[in-house]
Amino acid sequence: MLVAPRNPLNIGAAARAMANFGFNRLRIVNPHQLAFHQARSAVGASSILARTEEFPTVAAAIADCHLIVGTASLSRREPPLPVKRLANAAELIRKRLSSSNRVALLFGSEKRGLSNEDLSYCHWLLHISTLDKQPSMNLGQAVALCLYEIVRRACASSARAKSAHATAANLERLTQLFLEALFSSGYLKPTASAKSKRPASPPDEKIRRLILRLQLSGADTELLLGIFRQILWKIKVNDSHR
Repeated sequence: MLVAPRNPLNIGAAARAMANFGFNRLRIVNPHQLAFHQARSAVGASSILARTEEFPTVAAAIADCHLIVGTASLSRREPPLPVKRLANAAELIRKRLSSSNRVALLFGSEKRGLSNEDLSYCHWLLHISTLDKQPSMNLGQAVALCLYEIVRRACASSARAKSAHATAANLERLTQLFLEALFSSGYLKPTASAKSKRPASPPDEKIRRLILRLQLSGADTELLLGIFRQILWKIKVNDSHR
């Protein structure tokens, strides 16, 4: 949500960042009309700009939202609200979005940022850490950075869920198939301990530790199990034809 934006390039950049990272509801509060008109021609975000909603006040723009987050550089005033750094803020916003809550992320005008009245509608503030000698950011860049961080953490969480580690049982199956392939190929020679039911021999331990160091996902372990089964089947077929 852009509050009183004045530069059409920034409006266009914000819309384009939304298109880049999968957001599609842009709301603008009391924009500079010439800037808003010119921004509608922004490349790559025409569909978002065409659906942009315009409001006369912040109160009207956030009326249907559940969480309102303001942004501020904090360089010229004491924050009147709790402040969260971008990484933590992105995680909290992502959780609220995943619960079907509507979240309003407010960005102030290029000239003065969000006013105290604007901030009075916010639950807390999001702050992007920058160098002290250059504390403020370009509006379009700030929007892009915030949206990227929200999406990046969501994608990272999704990737972690999809790449769950393999179970101990499957890792042990892989260890035994690996050993069987090494013995069948002649890379390892059978020993008395390998033929008996004694505790694990050094090759067993080395291969098991090697596999554990790989930190395989469940999907990768299933793939390797299939590969080793095929290798062992081929070795047995070749041996039977000799």
